[in-house]
Parts: sequence; C-alpha cells; structure tokens
Amino acid sequence: MSENFDELLEKSLKTIRTGEIVEGTVIGVKEDEIILDIGYKSDGVITRNEYSNSPVDLTTVVKEGDTMEAQVVRLNNGEGQVALSYKRLAAEKSNQRLEEAFENQETLTGEVVQVMQGGLIVSVEEARVFIPASLVSDTYVKDLTKYAGQEISFVIIEFNPKKRRVIGDRKQLISAEKDAKKAETLSKIQAGDIINGIVKNVTDFGAFVDIGGVDGLLHISEMSWGRIGNPKKTFTSGQELKVLVKNITEDGKIALSLKFPDSNPWLNADEKYAKGNVVTGKVARMTDFGAFVELEPGVDALLHVSQISLDHVDKPSDVLKVGDEVTAKVVEFNSDENKISLSVKALLSEQNTDEAAESEETEENE
Repeated sequence: MSENFDELLEKSLKTIRTGEIVEGTVIGVKEDEIILDIGYKSDGVITRNEYSNSPVDLTTVVKEGDTMEAQVVRLNNGEGQVALSYKRLAAEKSNQRLEEAFENQETLTGEVVQVMQGGLIVSVEEARVFIPASLVSDTYVKDLTKYAGQEISFVIIEFNPKKRRVIGDRKQLISAEKDAKKAETLSKIQAGDIINGIVKNVTDFGAFVDIGGVDGLLHISEMSWGRIGNPKKTFTSGQELKVLVKNITEDGKIALSLKFPDSNPWLNADEKYAKGNVVTGKVARMTDFGAFVELEPGVDALLHVSQISLDHVDKPSDVLKVGDEVTAKVVEFNSDENKISLSVKALLSEQNTDEAAESEETEENE
C-alpha cells in the first residue's frame, strides 16, 4: 500500500519533545515575537516574555535569516505553533556560568531587576541571583530601591539550582576594596601630615572624614583650639577640610585634628597673659569653686570664687552667669600646665588703692 504525500512529509520531518533544545532560522520577527523554521511540521514561536525577563523590542535583537537555539516549551501553543523559550535556554547556560563562578569565586556583574523587602534580585544572562539585604553593602541600607536598574558586582557564595537557591554577596567585595584603599592610604601617610579630607558623617562626639578611601575620626576635642558645643552646627557632610593626622594606631585607626601646632594660642600666651596683666574675657562655664573665663578660643582662665569680688561670694552663680564679660588681673601663669588664674578682687583692690592715693594727693595740693 503506497503512502500518500502527507504521510511521507510527516516522516521526513524530525520529531521533537518538550524540553528539547532545537535550532532554527528566523523567518519572521515582530516587536513581540520571533517565528522560527525549526524543521518541524509547525513553525516555532518565541514571545517577548520568553525571550527575556527585561522588556525588549525583538526587532532590535534578531533579523530574518539569523539562526538561533531555543528550548521547546509546548508542542502546540494553541495556535498550531511550537512554543519556544530563548530565556530558559539562556538561563540554563547562565546557571553553568554561575556554577563556574561559584567554584572559582569569580566576580560577576548583573542588573538589579527586582527589589524585594529582604534583598535584591540580579539578572546574569537571564539567570537570577538573590543578594540578601545584609550582603548588599558593608553598612546598613535602609532603602534598597536606589539599586533598581543598576549594574552591581558580587560573588556567588551559595549555588543550589535544584532548590533554585543562588545567593550572591556584594558586601565582601566592598569590604575588600575598602581594605585595599585603606592599606594604600596608610602606606602614604604618617602622624604629623596635613592632608585633604571630606566630611562623611557628623555625630555628637565628632566627625568621620574620608582621607582617601579610609575614614579618620575628628573628635570634638580636636575640632578647634576653642570650644565646640555641637559638631552638627559646625560641620556638614560633603564639606572639604584640611586636617592634621594626629595619630595612627597599630590596627589602622586614624585620629585627626584641626588644632594645627602653628595656630596654638598658647604659643605666645606667656606674653599676652603674663602675671600682672589686666585681661578681659567671657564666662564660658561655671563650677561650684569658680568660673572659667575664655580669654580667646583655646585659652581659658580660672576665676576662683574667692577672687570674684571684694565681698564674700558663696557661689559663683550668685554674681556671674555664662556669657558675662569679666575684666580681671592675671595672678598666676603656669606655662607647663597651660593654666591661668585670674582675680577681680586683686584688680579692685589695686584700683581702690590708686583711688585713695589720688584722693590724698588732691587733699595735700589743696
């Protein structure tokens, strides 16, 4: 019994199975689908959703006559065509790539295609990698949405495709890069150097300054020869500073200062505040035993409670308050300890003596 033409044609065409990888020639392409001649009784079709996880105009990626591979999804898509997937095949190849990168601890780069509450989904040639929020950066990131659409680098720390568990880590790359920059910076600087820096963060106790890939601490006590009440009112993030490297510890911690030696107000204080000089300053702070008077930024002098007045004073706060201007006589200057003692009492006594002498002289002349 002879076979008819249709039966012969059927036998001449290859058979395919779901999941199989086939190769075909592009015979038609639209923005949202690609038609392939795969040597089967029906043509194959790749929809935009089965080409990529990202929106793409398919006319920009293939043209008629191109050959390409795809994976069979269904033998009949409901319209008599074979449903094919390019992205699933690409994902399988990408999984092999991810496995190699995992074994070799190779750095990969991919686009963040989804931001989740617990982390980021990154696409690497259609394969998906999950980076937990705790491994996105070496510091806490409150809002992960800023990474959406960005290209980021990471390493694979867990690879289990059977459980669809592929975990990436960006944190260790950032830490390694910072360590390298820190080592480079530390090899170039030493205590006593004056270098440029940029304020990164300001706290109640000081400011962290980036001095070239490594942060140094500018403590509140080192911000000025004078008194700084609130660092946040004096410094802002992004501010450029010229800072002095005060100290570098063995574990690489860097202490910075703005108290440059040549601007130390105590350098010529022995002349300006010599014993016997009359000076004027403002009350900076109060204690039970006296008031500290700021003569200039960085130079405070003690006005003891017993030296505030000719009259007896129980507490400094009975007659003085912060901000009051005080004129007094220097009764002690200690250059070794940078201490100055003042006395209003001595100044008033001297003035009274001078006034009495002038009065006697006037009476004698009369």
